[in-house]
Amino acid sequence: MKDGFGQCNICKDKYTLQHVEVAPGTIVYVCSECIEKAKDNFIWLCLTCGNSYIRPKQLVINKIKDLELKRAYMLCEDMLIIQGIDVCIACTPERIVDYAERDESVMEC
Repeated sequence: MKDGFGQCNICKDKYTLQHVEVAPGTIVYVCSECIEKAKDNFIWLCLTCGNSYIRPKQLVINKIKDLELKRAYMLCEDMLIIQGIDVCIACTPERIVDYAERDESVMEC
């Protein structure tokens, strides 16, 4: 991180000056190409393990069943969003499975 340069946290290929402090002491670097990818894709970055997930916006919106969540993502469709998430399936699979099971049981009521 000398002179403010850092490796892009999304693609991990390029070095860039573009960054944001997402939490005290947690800096996320994003290169121009990954910002460009955010035009057509939703990008999630796990702040625990550093994995990034890039998915086409239309695919994500079409798969969402929760109407309020779907509406929220549709409102963000024209925005460039790289969203930080606390954990992901790669670093904490048990938390993700617990969340999914809890969500399914609520949906059945």
